[in-house]
Amino acid sequence: MKNEVSLEWRKVMNNTIVGFPRVGKLRELKFISEKYFRGEVNKEELLQVAKELRAEHWKFQKNAGVGMIPSNDFSFYDGVLDAAVLFNVIPKKYKDLQLDDIDTYFAMARGYQGKAGDVKALAMKKWFNTNYHYLVPEIDDDTEIKLVGEKPFQEYHEASQLGIQTKPVIVGPFTFLKLAKYQGRKLAADFADELADAYIAMIRKIEGLGAEWIQFDEPSLVTDLIDDDLKLFAGLYEKILPAKGGTKILLQTYFGDIRDCYKEIVELDFDGIGLDFVEGKESFSLVEKYGFPKDKVLFAGLVNGKNIWKSNYEKILSSLEVLKRHTDEMVLSTTCSLLHVPYTLENESSLKPEISQFFAFALEKLQELNEISILTETDDFRVEKEYLENKELFEKERLYQSEDVKKQVNELKENDFVRLPVRSERAIIQKSKLKLPLFPTTTIGSFPQTIEVKKNRTQFKKGEIDKATYDAKVNEFISDCIREQENMGIDVLVHGEYERNDMVEFFGENLEGYVFTEKAWVQSYGTRCVKPPIIFGDVKRTKPITTEYLKYAQSLTDKPVKGMLTGPVTILNWSFPREDISLKEMAFQIGIAIREEVNDLENAGIKIIQIDEAALKEKLPIRKSDWYKEYLDWAIPAFRLCHSNVKSETQIHTHMCYSEFDEIIKDIDNMDADVISFEASRSKLTILEAIKENNFETEVGPGVYDIHSPRVPSVDEIVKALEKMLGKIDKNKLWINPDCGLKTRGITETKESLKNLVAAANILREQY
Repeated sequence: MKNEVSLEWRKVMNNTIVGFPRVGKLRELKFISEKYFRGEVNKEELLQVAKELRAEHWKFQKNAGVGMIPSNDFSFYDGVLDAAVLFNVIPKKYKDLQLDDIDTYFAMARGYQGKAGDVKALAMKKWFNTNYHYLVPEIDDDTEIKLVGEKPFQEYHEASQLGIQTKPVIVGPFTFLKLAKYQGRKLAADFADELADAYIAMIRKIEGLGAEWIQFDEPSLVTDLIDDDLKLFAGLYEKILPAKGGTKILLQTYFGDIRDCYKEIVELDFDGIGLDFVEGKESFSLVEKYGFPKDKVLFAGLVNGKNIWKSNYEKILSSLEVLKRHTDEMVLSTTCSLLHVPYTLENESSLKPEISQFFAFALEKLQELNEISILTETDDFRVEKEYLENKELFEKERLYQSEDVKKQVNELKENDFVRLPVRSERAIIQKSKLKLPLFPTTTIGSFPQTIEVKKNRTQFKKGEIDKATYDAKVNEFISDCIREQENMGIDVLVHGEYERNDMVEFFGENLEGYVFTEKAWVQSYGTRCVKPPIIFGDVKRTKPITTEYLKYAQSLTDKPVKGMLTGPVTILNWSFPREDISLKEMAFQIGIAIREEVNDLENAGIKIIQIDEAALKEKLPIRKSDWYKEYLDWAIPAFRLCHSNVKSETQIHTHMCYSEFDEIIKDIDNMDADVISFEASRSKLTILEAIKENNFETEVGPGVYDIHSPRVPSVDEIVKALEKMLGKIDKNKLWINPDCGLKTRGITETKESLKNLVAAANILREQY
């Protein structure tokens, strides 16, 4: 629908971004951090590269015309962890290591095993509805919350020395308390006064440096709030805001709307309020219904910070006109931090112009902000070159459309989503056929990606070796992997996934409808970056993807080898999706393609097939009222579509990681898999209670150790975890496996960990 836009704009609208990508144009932060972890560089070298990156990012924003540039959005690992360290929320077990500040910080993020001690990392969870992960602060009754860190002040000073005025950014106190985990009797409200005092101390220190604005990120406001939440929020800010002095406070929300608290928030003494007008379905109606205070600045989140498609200038300018009727001052903004999109299109040399013309990564979104701001100044922007080019782009036909694919989706019937016989009957058949021992051991799929593995892939991609040479080398890796697993005594083997760069990108490369980038990396957690493929058109499978590798792996052993696939919802959620068709339609297109692959694996003699849905919860709407009508009603069927027509003796596995699954545990059971493995070690096996309470039917393998930490779990540690599991899970339904794939781990630590896992399984078998 087209909207008419008035010509009343006469000055350039100020603009800003919520945050900027941290890892660097070419992942410089990732590489220097990993060198530091390996002891190849010292702390000074690490800090110097970080400082250079921050300066580069600020200069890019200044040169692009960003009016309000954020600082303290940089992080070595995670912004929530940064806030925890800033305010002394450092559990005693990490302080007792007596490491210096940066190593204590990394011990909290990654765990530590060395001369100073042996501690696990903090729990890691998904950041709302994204593929980014945050570290969960741990607060016990003895925690003394106070301002102890220097990071926001140091970074503000760095920018000032470059002649760049910034607005420091930090996780807001309400969101910090909502995301934290409480280890004792005290809860969030018991720490509110202390934390408010710490924020006041921070504000005063920043004010002393000359900052005009401070941005408090409060995404927890877009969740379902109860009266206690509103009371906590009000109590925090009724204490903080009167102490703000001359510095202005921006309350920044994103990933949704603030329908539960809009009226209360606009009455508080914030100087600016940031609203998401893309994912916030009711943001416009809230402003129109209740108005917006004349004494506050509206930070209008209209440039999508989570997707890579160019902005529709006509639509944004129309939206600005609507909002202009309700406020005296606006700042054009991104909907959220640009952390969730790649750095720049400048790195992409292989994308065809007819494709890349549709995209805007982080640097390009800065340009969009500037162009839209300038268009608001013109007498008639509709004759301006930038506007006309943008309008023409949105009128173009999209490539890669397929009538056959659309027809397949439209013709899906109810029985395409139902597997027979029922799971309880299948379980009996599968136990008879597979003859696995009590407490079967397995891994999640991938094995360490060594230098040799990466070299083989790189040589093939560059055309330095042919497909036959490449596959011969992959088969060597598979053979070694099968032999190692047999030597360790693992029951259900995997082929190691040596042909794959990434669990989603690999499948995207083998499906029509996708396009790919060379260096469009996005931070997932810490130094882990992913390169999401882009769904550009209708998705279709044209050839077998994994079958030959799995057939070869199975030929090497009498033990079952799992076929390893990525599920349709995860492929969708870890891709940049189209904006011209629904998520449901994309999920069903991918589901049909994966179903074809499942059938080929089964026909090739693969008896166990794992269809990973690691990201099932990722696009779950933040508000529970939207869970079914907007997501679960098609996400669960999309998974069932993949395996509905396999034989009863074929065992279907799935895997999920790093999310809170308790509230959708029944829906997960309804996926009708035969076995599911969960991440559980960092979350301290909290999912076990939900499994027991909901009479979970699926056989289950809660992860017994954290693969995102380099520490090796002892046999005793694994046995204790398994004993805890057996208090909640029937012994005949318990599998033993790590938390996640082993791709990022080293060979030595992987072997030691898996040997201990098998030893723990054998101890339990003797007992039971």
